[in-house]
Amino acid sequence: MIRRYLVLSICFLLCSFIKASKYPDSKLVLADPFVLLDNGTYYAYGTHSNDGIEVYTSKDLKQWTLQPQLALHKNNTTEDHWFWAPEILKHGDTFYMYYSANEHMYVATSKSPLGPFRQIGNKPMLENRCIDSSPFIDDDGKAYLFFVYFDKGNNVYSAELNDDLLSIKPETMHHCLSISQAWESDTLFPYARVNEGPCVIKDNGVYYLTYSANDYRSKGYGIGYATATNIFGPWTKSATNPVLQYAFNMVGTGHHTLFKDKKGKIRVAYHAHYSKSQIHPRRTYFTTMKIKHGKLTMKSK
Repeated sequence: MIRRYLVLSICFLLCSFIKASKYPDSKLVLADPFVLLDNGTYYAYGTHSNDGIEVYTSKDLKQWTLQPQLALHKNNTTEDHWFWAPEILKHGDTFYMYYSANEHMYVATSKSPLGPFRQIGNKPMLENRCIDSSPFIDDDGKAYLFFVYFDKGNNVYSAELNDDLLSIKPETMHHCLSISQAWESDTLFPYARVNEGPCVIKDNGVYYLTYSANDYRSKGYGIGYATATNIFGPWTKSATNPVLQYAFNMVGTGHHTLFKDKKGKIRVAYHAHYSKSQIHPRRTYFTTMKIKHGKLTMKSK
């Protein structure tokens, strides 16, 4: 009887461990994800292909179909590697893709969310090394671009976009965030000074700038946020950071996007390491976000 009890107890603990260790299922093999909802269809883009930017489609955020053609192919750009972190802005009947390639920011356009997107111009939006560009349209219709600028680490900057949405106003470029909180430093990567993957939303007159911190290879890669009452800052990081880290028993949970689903609920698309012992290929997962009494929270378990 005692032996049977011990066997059952061990089996229970083993099953519990396996269940706790198992990652949620994901068919989206994308890092740095972005999700666009257009005419009842969700489009997911991200970092993965060596030849450009892939796109998946879905009607319910559960069943995803990888489209046979790349949304952006390197043949339609002036670069040939490191196609990262695309984000899409629809304006009128044109889709604008802001992305980085070879650690520089570019913009490409298309008449369809499926592409083909084609790079505009022969030069990057900034000559300096920049990645993770994220557009934001304010209530007054002015457009801004938040991005990561390389200067002794990865730092979040922003600038106002010109009316053509294809270029920035250099005189408006300013610093938003740099590493400053204890959770943003991983002792395994002591030289990594990373605030990246910015995304901005506005609620009741307050701007919320969500971002990722730690080296992307770190198991503690996670998400924090800062607030401001002016689009140009100053930005104040939340004392409750991080708001998403080790989500759902996974590691490397960061670089996200915020979007509203068909029901109007704010959703978070983020990536995680492939497993607790393997980084690549990273995959995309979803959770929800709420803002209540000026505090932003993300469901993490």
